[in-house]
Amino acid sequence: MAAGVGACMLPMVTPPIALAAGMVLALLGLTSHAKFLGKVARYLIQTAIVLLGLGMDLRQVAKAGLVGAVFAAGTIVGTFVLGAVLGRWLRTERNVTTLLCSGTAICGGSAIAATASVIAATEAQIAVAMGAVFLLNAIAIYVFPHIGTLLQMTQEQFGTWAAVAIHDVANVVGAAAQFDRMAANAEHPRLATETATAVKLTRTLWIAPVVLACAWWFARLKQDEDTLGTSVPPKTQIPIPWFVLWFVVAATVGTLVPQIHEFAEIAGKIAKEKMMTVALLLIGSGLSLHAIRSVGWRAMVLAVVLWVAISAAALVVIRGV
Repeated sequence: MAAGVGACMLPMVTPPIALAAGMVLALLGLTSHAKFLGKVARYLIQTAIVLLGLGMDLRQVAKAGLVGAVFAAGTIVGTFVLGAVLGRWLRTERNVTTLLCSGTAICGGSAIAATASVIAATEAQIAVAMGAVFLLNAIAIYVFPHIGTLLQMTQEQFGTWAAVAIHDVANVVGAAAQFDRMAANAEHPRLATETATAVKLTRTLWIAPVVLACAWWFARLKQDEDTLGTSVPPKTQIPIPWFVLWFVVAATVGTLVPQIHEFAEIAGKIAKEKMMTVALLLIGSGLSLHAIRSVGWRAMVLAVVLWVAISAAALVVIRGV
């Protein structure tokens, strides 16, 4: 694993390559301490996002965030409605359906973990949802930049689309960074990455209301089944993505203190090209054959349909704007 991290420092190792390398190492049994590596990856991603904020204009962040909020309101409701209908048709477990809807609509693994904590999801159900999201994330980071190039999307359009349609933050930033790299002659070399970051972070703020809604709904269902006598689960804890606040603080500093622009440029390059690359290597190393086998065809079909639906809907809206 140390050799893999060192290889991520090489300029030819891009985020998609790092993710693939991590998955190969995992499937060959050459990785260990998956939970620890996952925690390290999460902190790397959050730190990288804050560093990216230093080089962003707060007005651009606000504009992209407003677009993200509008998208979020529509796509979250649409994803849960479509998921409920398809889940009933495919006969997937209620908890699995809810976890997949949450992960698709908001921010992948983080939303799944938060939602699982209030609906009494089992480890097996969490593994199914996480496995499906992981596989689709891996596909997206390779496929999306090429689709964006084929459709001649602008960097801003692609950044918005990636943030809405790709599940996890790391893969969103990785795909946007790859699109920026493919648009080598662009006037703003990090516009897709910056747009994607701002829009995706806006979506992560929806974790709290969605988790509360799920907690209330499942409590109501349990009450109807005479298995729970209260209207809300006891001691429900809502995770707060504090790094989003630090990102806004960083963007504010970058906007109001022009003297740090040179440092912000270097920090942003390190965050996008190195820290995110290492994070994706660590995320890939968390893959396991057990997780792949646990998904099952019903859950995978549900995850794919939800993913395609939100991707297509977002693409139509973005291209029409």
